[in-house]
Amino acid sequence: MSIIWLTAGAGLCIPAGGAIARLEKIQPHWLENEFRHALIAFGGGILLGAVAVVLIPEGLARLDEPVYAIPITLVGGILFFAIERFLGLRRRESPQLMGMMLDYIPESIALGGMVALQSPVAPLLALLIGLQNLPEGFNAYRELKNINHSKPDKTLMVMFSLVMLGPVAGLFGYFFLHEHEAILATIMLLAAGGILYLIFQDIAPQSRLKKHWAPPLGAVFGFCLALFSKVLLGAG
Repeated sequence: MSIIWLTAGAGLCIPAGGAIARLEKIQPHWLENEFRHALIAFGGGILLGAVAVVLIPEGLARLDEPVYAIPITLVGGILFFAIERFLGLRRRESPQLMGMMLDYIPESIALGGMVALQSPVAPLLALLIGLQNLPEGFNAYRELKNINHSKPDKTLMVMFSLVMLGPVAGLFGYFFLHEHEAILATIMLLAAGGILYLIFQDIAPQSRLKKHWAPPLGAVFGFCLALFSKVLLGAG
């Protein structure tokens, strides 16, 4: 039940971000534009924080030979590039939605394995997944509407349908990876490499806005929030 609640709670941040995107109207137009770019950057900062404070350290700790973390992380970046290229060639390119799913699913698998192993940082990973899903859901909602030109309610229903992927992935990790720490570490490091690729390929370029300071500061704030959560958990 713990893994279902943790992954479902993190997943519900996806449609929550979409609901905010549906309702938000910030005037004047330049402020709305800067807010959207800042939110993209904030999500990138959270993703970078998840890589730096959870995925890489936990992956290294669970490998018998930490040096293997380097090629595994590189393969993760190449794998995510290949998936993005595959989707792009078929004219289904939607970087925000794809990025959200590519980090949400492997992180949920890792979370399930960490809960099974009673890792003290499992709640932190669940928190970071939820925090990153909120801005990603916000931007994915806009992206889906622009691509499919569907009604707002239909778009939100599509986003709600994605929530259950987290519990399914988490239960898979819980039941099948708790005795295979090396595989769990590999999934964490593959996800870390893929997330780093997505940050610099899709998220960072979209977050840039000429002559505005909020977007890059949003990335710094997102990373610091992830770091603060790690420190707070350690202090507790």
